[in-house]
Amino acid sequence: MYVITGATGHTGSVAARTLLSRGQKVRAIGRSADRLQPLTSAGAEPFVADVTDAKRLSEAFRGAQAVYAMIPPNIQSNDVRGYQEQVSDVISSAIANAKVPLVVLLSSIGADKPDKTGPVVGLHNFEQKLNRIDGTNVLHLRAGYFMENTLAQVNAIKAVGKSAGPLRPDLKVPMIATQDIGTAVAEFLLHPKFQGKQTHELLGQRDLNMTEAAAIIGKSIGKPGLEYVQLPDEQLRPALIQFGMSQNMVGLLLEMAHALNSGYMRALEPRSPKNTTSTSYEQFVNENFVPIFKQQSTAA
Repeated sequence: MYVITGATGHTGSVAARTLLSRGQKVRAIGRSADRLQPLTSAGAEPFVADVTDAKRLSEAFRGAQAVYAMIPPNIQSNDVRGYQEQVSDVISSAIANAKVPLVVLLSSIGADKPDKTGPVVGLHNFEQKLNRIDGTNVLHLRAGYFMENTLAQVNAIKAVGKSAGPLRPDLKVPMIATQDIGTAVAEFLLHPKFQGKQTHELLGQRDLNMTEAAAIIGKSIGKPGLEYVQLPDEQLRPALIQFGMSQNMVGLLLEMAHALNSGYMRALEPRSPKNTTSTSYEQFVNENFVPIFKQQSTAA
């Protein structure tokens, strides 16, 4: 049986559905039975648990041939790093208690660094905790910059007619669709080719900078020549807080942006067929960005 944490999220739901489509038994962990219902209907065993509940997670992992582990986002927390440490402690302990033989962890580029990368520090620490578990084979899947992060540009375009954010306009980053991460997770669980503790980067279809991303968005929404502007921290803080993030989360995200801008946080593997995925940013924008943009335009 395969156990999926964050089964109702972007990556976990895709991993679970892919495994189910291959005829595998899946135990889907989520905080709500209602949100798990689509996976339950598809044949998954629902398991309602919070990822901070050590006893419940030990039960969930019992009998698992493999686990997909991840830290669900908690953007409203006033202590994001504390929350991350609590979750990684509980999941690591539950994996050790259940003697899970195989784990795939959702990590990130930059997780090789112990500090100054914002929320990615929590993933660095999670990797270290899993590395200390004897007898469990672990793959740390270090993903690139989520394409979904750019969906926030809908609000920026509505407000100022431009794409805006903290990253340098010319900074090339490996951008990946979360559906590709979920698909890759399922493949690594089904066909594990790793032993001991290993890392593997997932770099998306290609590297893009925010100027290029804005041009792709602009073409798709009927705003050719859409500009991207890098905003200073003092302008971004209130905007991100209004977006629903805690001040603590905003501070961590801005720290991560500085780490990316400086080159301190970056992909380490050369791009290859093994770490390149299929969904292009153009495809992502047409399938995900455009519908949200049009919906907000209609609502306005």
